[in-house]
Amino acid sequence: MATDERLANKLKGLPSSPGVYLLKDAGGEVLYVGKAASLRSRVRSYFQSPKGLSRKTRDLVREVDDLEVIRTANEVEAFLLEDSLIKERQPRFNIRLRDDKRYPYLKITREAFPRVLIVRRRQADGGRYFGPFTNTKAMRSTLKLAQKLFPTRTCALALPLPKPRRPCLQYHIGRCPGPCATLIDEAAYGEAVEGTAMLFEGRVSGLVGRLKERMAAAAAEERFEEAGRVRDQIAALTRTLERQAIALPDLLDRDVIGVAAEGDHACAQVFLVRGGRVTGREAFHLRAPGEPNEEDILLAFLTQYYAGASAVSPEVLLPSPIPDVEGVEAWLSSLREARVRIKVPARGEKRRLVNLASDNARFALKGEEIGRSLRGEATAALDDLAEVLSLSSFPERIEAFDISNTQGGEATGSMVVFAGGRPRRDAYRRFKVHLSGKPDDYAMMAEVLRRRLRRGLAELAQPGTSAKFSDLPDLLVVDGGKGQLSIALSVLRELGLEEIEALGLAKRHEEVYRPLNPEPIRLPADSPALLLLREVRDEAHRFAITYHRRLRAKRSLSSRLDEIPGVGPKRRQALLRAFGSMQRLAQASVDEIASVEGIPRSLAEAIAERTKP
Repeated sequence: MATDERLANKLKGLPSSPGVYLLKDAGGEVLYVGKAASLRSRVRSYFQSPKGLSRKTRDLVREVDDLEVIRTANEVEAFLLEDSLIKERQPRFNIRLRDDKRYPYLKITREAFPRVLIVRRRQADGGRYFGPFTNTKAMRSTLKLAQKLFPTRTCALALPLPKPRRPCLQYHIGRCPGPCATLIDEAAYGEAVEGTAMLFEGRVSGLVGRLKERMAAAAAEERFEEAGRVRDQIAALTRTLERQAIALPDLLDRDVIGVAAEGDHACAQVFLVRGGRVTGREAFHLRAPGEPNEEDILLAFLTQYYAGASAVSPEVLLPSPIPDVEGVEAWLSSLREARVRIKVPARGEKRRLVNLASDNARFALKGEEIGRSLRGEATAALDDLAEVLSLSSFPERIEAFDISNTQGGEATGSMVVFAGGRPRRDAYRRFKVHLSGKPDDYAMMAEVLRRRLRRGLAELAQPGTSAKFSDLPDLLVVDGGKGQLSIALSVLRELGLEEIEALGLAKRHEEVYRPLNPEPIRLPADSPALLLLREVRDEAHRFAITYHRRLRAKRSLSSRLDEIPGVGPKRRQALLRAFGSMQRLAQASVDEIASVEGIPRSLAEAIAERTKP
């Protein structure tokens, strides 16, 4: 587009200092955010001859009607400001990380006796952060190993307490060393926290070496019980070390990055090499409008990834050169507070590793393409849910609970799971409620929630056991209003799981109840968030009532059989062996029943008559 006089004057007055520029359309919408060591030369380059511009840049310039620049003290500040503005404005011509708010971190809090939390964003609160993680399954696996080898507390108590208290369930299942009961001092607890941090950083080799020194010291001082405990820690970590592939012969920490692109989608694969071994890998998907080249994708990814990363390695390996590599190195060095080198290996083991990262990026991109259409609507509903209900974390895993009973009889509870906004039926669970006495929906719900969450905590404390319940929910949904929600919150507090979000969904007016909200939230009838919650709630109800009806039918049929004169324990067992279930017996003919050994025809006729559905 031809620049008008107003835009031409702005171009003439651009400073030569570093900063960030925003290109806007006629409606004021930000089309593109960029950074520059010299705003004057960089921005003016867009409006020179179009022959040297890419198709994407020509399309961008045709829509530009205005621009804004923000000067910064140096190029390092420009990197940070650019990342912040891209996340805030979401300009459609920028290459940007998709759904980056979903990527969790592990956090070690800054307290006298620190806790380990899963959080969705980094804050300047003095805590130690590790991540971000795109592979949440691997993250939880690492967390479970840390909880087993280096137990730390999960409660939110302000420690140390003025007066010691009796330790809770977490201590008795081996998941907490009991600082609330002064069963461990700060120094010993700090050693466990440091072991956890080294494990999260992938420094397993260094951790094993440190533990060997501690084991030797304990043995020399005849503290054999402690030495044996450390020996078991070393054995578990050694098994982890054996599973990590040796990537490079030296012990330098590196980040190895590969990228792949197809259409307006791209993927960056990061291999985390620590002490010469690949200790982790993460795949990040990007929106890449205009089919950009590999260099542009790499530059955009580096800026956005390291702006949120918890650590920067001293060396970063890339598949191809990037523009302004000196500026990027200076920025990364400022984040790390030590020298960072960016290299593009041409041959050898480093090149092989970069190629492997790119191959993994291509594989992840293809898998993403297949699932994109299926996840599109579901992800939009989850985004809406997180926003309208002000959830502190993205509800990747939602668990909903419902109770079904007939005047307290055959009471059952259901747990349904939605992962990524879609039902995950292999994770559904049923519970027979053991509560006796008068019907009490609140007590029944508390029992089911307590059993589910305790089972999950027990599995987390013992990672080698069955893992049917170890994935804890991001969001817990109970069928009911304020009362049912209060029960759920009390169970979460009791088990030290207050970080799990919870809500109640009432049937009558489909009102959403949230903690600390005195009034229910009424979502629009066509709200994607409400439609998703309704689907989750209805699925939990269907699953609960189906199981309840099955138990009730079985009990009813069984009772009718017990009431028939002449049918004792032996004949009852013979009938069940012959037909396999009460349902099949109810469908059998008189001749089929009479064919069972020990059942005369007259009794067969009575059985057929009394067991008809």
